[in-house]
Amino acid sequence: MASAERAKAALSEPASAAGARSEPQASEVKGTMSAMPSFGTRGFKLHYEVHGEGQKPPLLLVMGMGGTCQGWLTVTVPDLVRAGRPIVIFDNRGAGQSEDPGGPFTTREMAHDALALLEHLGIARAHVLGGFLGGMIAQELALARPESVASLVLVGTYARADAKRRLVLDLWKSMVQLGVPAELRIKNRLSWTLGDATLEQEELVEAMWRFYLRDDAPMDDKVFARQAEACIAHDAYERIPGISAPTLVVVGEGDVLTPPHLSRELAARIKGARLVVIPNAGHLVAAELAPRFNRLVLRFLAEVERGAPQAR
Repeated sequence: MASAERAKAALSEPASAAGARSEPQASEVKGTMSAMPSFGTRGFKLHYEVHGEGQKPPLLLVMGMGGTCQGWLTVTVPDLVRAGRPIVIFDNRGAGQSEDPGGPFTTREMAHDALALLEHLGIARAHVLGGFLGGMIAQELALARPESVASLVLVGTYARADAKRRLVLDLWKSMVQLGVPAELRIKNRLSWTLGDATLEQEELVEAMWRFYLRDDAPMDDKVFARQAEACIAHDAYERIPGISAPTLVVVGEGDVLTPPHLSRELAARIKGARLVVIPNAGHLVAAELAPRFNRLVLRFLAEVERGAPQAR
């Protein structure tokens, strides 16, 4: 646990802040990756990683359905760290190197996992970015602990599932339960999540397929099915007007899994939220157009920290 202690110490609040909550400062936020840190929360362990250093408030990246935190490392983390942004990533319960506590779970419970991680690292306030399931978790986090969220970036997600989303997610769950080979399930998901322009790039699609199959360690089928159930059950529609954090909603123009109308609905119900629809991208906009997406996120965080007004 030595590496975990170093991560916690690097992100801890200043000693002078006893009795008061403050954001980590330059001397406290350090590049701390050294050997797979984890911590125990409510009876199970979560794997996490801290990347980068600087004076800026950290950004917590919340992974979506079927993925692990390794998915952030090639397309998102490098650009943000180079810009001086400390990054915290983690594996959701049951995914990657995080333990599975067993039984069904909700997006609210997963949000409390993320909050427990922030508390473990001594982070009083962070920016939060999540895609699809991660975006649902981020909504619940912002509602449960508004004082902990400096800003919110919601990518390819929804406030509640409509009939088509419920149908697709139930299909993915059934494919797992029926034992459909992972190779076919991943190709099916890529057909839903990649934009048309990306699908034309056969070598890129092949590389992504192999990454999800081999490098992004597949989770247990039962956990994937529970993630699908959590996405189906997620319903923050009536509650999201209570989100007070500055919010950026991002969606690919060609997203067929979570089409732009769902993001418009989401943005319309969060006061002051900004909606950005990115052309030539599908559901995996953060990977398909990574440089543009990363610039957009960095610009938004900078505006929030400067106190710039959030235009709709």
